[in-house]
Amino acid sequence: MNKVILVGRLTADPELRQTQSGVSSCRFTVAVDRRFADKNTGERQADFITCVAWRQTAEFVSRYFSKGKLICVEGSLRTGSYTDRNHSDVTHYTTEVFVDNVEFVGGKNESGGSQGGYQNSNNNYQAAPQQNAPAAAAPNNDSMSYGSLSDFEEILSDGDVPF
Repeated sequence: MNKVILVGRLTADPELRQTQSGVSSCRFTVAVDRRFADKNTGERQADFITCVAWRQTAEFVSRYFSKGKLICVEGSLRTGSYTDRNHSDVTHYTTEVFVDNVEFVGGKNESGGSQGGYQNSNNNYQAAPQQNAPAAAAPNNDSMSYGSLSDFEEILSDGDVPF
């Protein structure tokens, strides 16, 4: 199984690009703190992980996230390699997260929006469920109607329970 989940901060504003065929893509880097502090300095180190989102997920990231914002990224790890243009005998290796889902992390002030995210599942792009605004408060009525209880039968002993 190849599954990656990251929570960190964007190191720069994501840039939305288009392929020649019009498909949106967005490459961004997430700074993820390591669990433990450095023994010598006492500071926490971070890993800088390159992520690539496509289509509507890419548009979502570029629209709602910016430098310094917390982001949760879910996806899979992809590796690749290429030959250096200037030195044909040098091969560079790449590792990046191919993004399937992104979500806001933290409070409204932290993430810049409501909770929710954008999900890419089997190339069927759907917005993740958003929390609905709370309904207007009902007037304070101490008497509430629960309907008729005549449809229910009282069971007097556990022997009558069918399971």
